[in-house]
Amino acid sequence: MYVFVYGTLKHDEPNHHWLTNEENGKATFVTKGKTQTPYPLIIASRYNIPFLLDKPGTGKNIEGEVYEIDEKMLSKLDILEEYPKLYVRREEVILVPPEVKSEGVLNATIYFLPSFQPDLLTKPFLESYSSNGPHNLRYVASEDDLSDAKDI
Repeated sequence: MYVFVYGTLKHDEPNHHWLTNEENGKATFVTKGKTQTPYPLIIASRYNIPFLLDKPGTGKNIEGEVYEIDEKMLSKLDILEEYPKLYVRREEVILVPPEVKSEGVLNATIYFLPSFQPDLLTKPFLESYSSNGPHNLRYVASEDDLSDAKDI
């Protein structure tokens, strides 16, 4: 199964170690890609977390990375993403280089924030996330529970 990561799980980002820790299961980098459908990718909460809001057709085609993962890794990512309490996940079409898939697309699981305060749609929409980006909103690691959309 493929998973598309767009935030702190990407290479050189603060939570990438979740994908490289073999105790979490298997994750193999496949390619960089971009969502076929535009979505709003924003940075929010007191921890400056990147959120992909479940509002298809709004926002930008999101750049990220595709990994092939096993069921064990999926279960660990579900813990990190507080699925299904905070996030939902589903397969979406990802645009990839033709040398990876001759059709230029593959289906990958993506985590979305389904419930959110409407004012989050007024935040700047990103195409690509980096914790050290020009937005000056560096990710803050925390053990606090953000499992309620009103906390974001």
